[in-house]
Amino acid sequence: MAKRIPAHVTIIMDGNGRWAESRGKERIFGHKEGIERVRDCVEFASQQGIRYLSVYAFSTENWSRPAAEVRGLMELMAAAMLKEIPKLLENDVRFRVVGDRASLSPALVAQIEAAESRTAGCRGLNLVIMLSYSGKWDIMQASKAWAQDGCPEGGIAPYLATAGIPDPDLLVRTGGEQRISNYMLWQCAYSEFYFTPTLWPDFRKCDFQAALDSYAERERRFGLTGGQISELKENE
Repeated sequence: MAKRIPAHVTIIMDGNGRWAESRGKERIFGHKEGIERVRDCVEFASQQGIRYLSVYAFSTENWSRPAAEVRGLMELMAAAMLKEIPKLLENDVRFRVVGDRASLSPALVAQIEAAESRTAGCRGLNLVIMLSYSGKWDIMQASKAWAQDGCPEGGIAPYLATAGIPDPDLLVRTGGEQRISNYMLWQCAYSEFYFTPTLWPDFRKCDFQAALDSYAERERRFGLTGGQISELKENE
């Protein structure tokens, strides 16, 4: 029997700074290495037939970090977009950014929009970069927009920043912490969680495979009983 593959995997890429500091280097060095892991994970996810891969690149809380680190991160992201877009096009990967763009520089927003436009026709993996994003911010902005529209029956889901993107089936967090840190609070209500002590710059395809293997062994019930799940499977 073929293993069950999640349609959407999201990753909290934790441990870049600690990885660099353990080597006597500045934290930005860890973020540079972390970009390499994103590239590897995009390739692996495409090979596995995963439809959506989202990565938590920068939270709204991260704006409180030292200015030099924030500036370096934004410069890294801008440079990575310029470098990686041709390869994404070659591999039919659609690039998207989700988050509070009002907090980003106009130059970076323009670059993001250009990258999204260039890959809009790609039909392979969807790579979603969560940038200046937090779950509480998302729920608040969606609730306000929903209220302004007169509170239609569909609720706030269509107003979330991730509207049109399926909720994550599997959330992976590297770096040893076992929490989701204000990330996709609404969307991850029924996601499977996988925590690993591996720091993000050390995360390899074998680690990604271990997360997928763990997911494949789980039974997702969505509030149903085991008997109900079995009955649904029999009727498929």
